[in-house]
Amino acid sequence: MLKRALITGITGQDGPYLAELLLSKGYQVFGTVRRLSTPNIENIRDIQEKIELISADLLDQSSLTEAIEEAQPDEIYNLGAMSFVKASFHQPVLTGEFTALGVTRMLEAIRTVNPRIRFYQASSSEMFGQVTETPQKETTRFYPRSPYGVAKVYGHYITLNYRESYNMFACSGILFNHESPRRGIEFVTRKISNAVARIKLGKQDKLVLGNMEAKRDWGFAGDYVEAMWKMLQHATPDDYVVATGESHSVREFVELAFGHVGIKNWENHVISNDPKHLRPAEVDYLIGDYSKAKKVLGWEPKTSFKELVEMMVDADLEREKRL
Repeated sequence: MLKRALITGITGQDGPYLAELLLSKGYQVFGTVRRLSTPNIENIRDIQEKIELISADLLDQSSLTEAIEEAQPDEIYNLGAMSFVKASFHQPVLTGEFTALGVTRMLEAIRTVNPRIRFYQASSSEMFGQVTETPQKETTRFYPRSPYGVAKVYGHYITLNYRESYNMFACSGILFNHESPRRGIEFVTRKISNAVARIKLGKQDKLVLGNMEAKRDWGFAGDYVEAMWKMLQHATPDDYVVATGESHSVREFVELAFGHVGIKNWENHVISNDPKHLRPAEVDYLIGDYSKAKKVLGWEPKTSFKELVEMMVDADLEREKRL
């Protein structure tokens, strides 16, 4: 019997990687998309014929219930959210609606239609914010520093609450920063890889950035979706940190990206500490301890930081040459 999975946020960065993984394992894959005049399907173009898209919105309870009734999934992966941290400062209420209450709406829809469905919630390392211990693990105290981080904490705890209150199979993956060529252009890693490609090809001259000393634990999204899947295959539901255990600064990302295309004097092309690109409250240092995921799920990252940077720059070079 074919397993069935429903993915919210299937057109984002992680959704397509997860859909490809599930298809390779013989799943029937459904994805929710919001009703937009021009739907963003760039990231799922290669698999669009192999998946089924259903109209639904995390702001609308009945549409989620209907989507579950239509898909009849064994597993639901809730990847949909307002996911850009900086934008959450400009739209804090909308961020709360999508990223916090959207989780509750989905859990309520599952409880109504079929409480045996296994549920994955995309939690975030931004919940740790101003970190209280290093490295961060599942038991580290949350101290979010953005409306996005606060909303993710709510989503995390409501998932735990439904697990304990209704005996639902509900897991949270506390994913540290994960990037790929499918990352949105507004995110700093993709902004860098795209700018480096354009500077190399003579299409632009400057890259404008905020805090270059901010440090993150950066992994490859294609590796991280496997951890999501493994969580829902395990005998008991639990929460897991998914990370690389290494921390690198934005400056290191910039150096590697320019170095990969042979530009040595990269400082001539970079403007840093631009006020427009600084957050009202900064998260300076994140690094995750994924030992629980390794021990319990047998998961560990496969792609190195250098490989990730080079993969993103190469993809943007190809894209910019085509354009």
